[in-house]
Amino acid sequence: MNKIWTAHYPEGVPDSIYTDTYHNVTELLNASFARYRNLPLTTCMGVTHTYAEVDRLADAVSSWLQFKDIPVGSVVALMMPNAPQYLPIMVGILRAGYICTPINPLYTGRELKHQLIDSGAQTIFLIDNFAQALEQVVDETALKHIIVSKMGDLMGIKGFLVNMVIRNVKKLVPKYNLDNPKHKVYKFTDVLKVGKSNTFIPPQSTQDDIAIYQYTGGTTGLSKGAMLSHRNLIAAALSSEAWSRPATQKINDVYINMVMALPIYHIFAFMLALLGIRAGYTLILIPNPRDMPDMIKVLSKQPFHFFPGVNTLFKGLLRQPDFKKLDFSHLTVTQAGGMAANEQTAKEWLEVTGCPMIEGWGMTEGVAVGTANIVTDKKYNGTIGLPLPSVDVTIRDDDENEVDFGMPGELCIKGPNVSSGYLNQDNSTVFTHDGYFKTGDIVSMDEQGYITLLDRKKDMVLVSGFNVFPNEVEAVMSECSGVIDCALIGVPDERQGESLKLYVIRKDESVTEEQIREFALENLTGYKCPRYIEFIDELPKSNVGKVLRQKLREQHEADHGTQSV
Repeated sequence: MNKIWTAHYPEGVPDSIYTDTYHNVTELLNASFARYRNLPLTTCMGVTHTYAEVDRLADAVSSWLQFKDIPVGSVVALMMPNAPQYLPIMVGILRAGYICTPINPLYTGRELKHQLIDSGAQTIFLIDNFAQALEQVVDETALKHIIVSKMGDLMGIKGFLVNMVIRNVKKLVPKYNLDNPKHKVYKFTDVLKVGKSNTFIPPQSTQDDIAIYQYTGGTTGLSKGAMLSHRNLIAAALSSEAWSRPATQKINDVYINMVMALPIYHIFAFMLALLGIRAGYTLILIPNPRDMPDMIKVLSKQPFHFFPGVNTLFKGLLRQPDFKKLDFSHLTVTQAGGMAANEQTAKEWLEVTGCPMIEGWGMTEGVAVGTANIVTDKKYNGTIGLPLPSVDVTIRDDDENEVDFGMPGELCIKGPNVSSGYLNQDNSTVFTHDGYFKTGDIVSMDEQGYITLLDRKKDMVLVSGFNVFPNEVEAVMSECSGVIDCALIGVPDERQGESLKLYVIRKDESVTEEQIREFALENLTGYKCPRYIEFIDELPKSNVGKVLRQKLREQHEADHGTQSV
């Protein structure tokens, strides 16, 4: 396909980016800390930290880890929501030459144990709200150092009130006991005191060194740790910055504020945090995006320019009456990712905010950098856009032959941002014979290089020989007036291989299966119409709101077995 897409890049966006300016990602981050020292880096619950303050806190974390004689290259886990201490700890881990493995704080003990054992982590930083999950499995891990923080630890006097409310009023800190001779437990505040009193000696990390073990969602089994190098992180930051530049150049405000409602432990938000630090943004940290009324109050107190999110987050906000009262006059970019965006949601978002929703695509194994629509586009076009600078893609069939324009095939990707593979896994089948990473996503590309996401390869349903992509059917059925949300799976069928089953969250009990069937028949080709419809109160979703169709398939099997229906 010869990178035909670069001919359609906006003016000023380069075809490729140069990563060799920095020996490691720490040098890139340090350059930003020096350049933007007096600017605010994070704001959370009304408390702001400048780039200089985060820099000093990160140094203290690095110094403490080094003081404990933890060998360079060791794995340090980080299990927190979007709290003020997240970035200082993350930067401190990387700065000291360690590998960070971010962990979803909502993990169960089983999920937490798997990641800690698989990654080989011997040190963990976590918020006390989630210490009980660690208590359940800590004896089965190799942990030696456990650093426990409270939500308000970096909030000064206000932090005492925050911690009191979280612990005593909202009862969000379950009792836990981590005492054990196999490991030692430290308070985060004590770590900072000790770290500040010691001298930190920076190690010499290289671009080829691993920086992050980022674990995938694990929707088809145990999650796998993508090995992300310093080069991968540098490339992601520089490519994202180059792509967003046409929008940022139009912002005249002193500060550029990015809403960080997505959790930074997820790769999409982590990449955005890298971009934000690289470009000097202020990150508005939202610790609990599920509390949308509180989130709206936060957004009402300052202008916001960048709003990254996933389709379910945007849909949820649009249902909140107070959201429509916010001042959107500064909003410049709404970036949709993490899952397929929905045309109806994009249309309503534009009507409410006046800012078009720009859809993109990325993966854990590429530091969430892959494709995106042009940030200055004025309307939603239904594609995931063009490959970003230095990203090369090819669309292949099952035999690794490149398919024609407009034909479906598996998206395969190569670039300096792409991982070398998974930790402790056989990576022989992960790449094509010529070195492209097999993403498992089914897409098509037009003659300008714009890519349309059809579905996950594993989620595609084969009905009487016809390929059905759940994303397409769900997008159509979401427009039915009685449907709040829906998800489609394939179920065994003796006659036609598979049949379609649609799980529906309906607006009220007056909505019937017949109404939904009639809407499907009016708007979809016959083989794309769901044969079975089941009403459900809630769809299973990942930590960033992606519908977990595998869970629905497991639910169907539990209800009906694996026999044909």
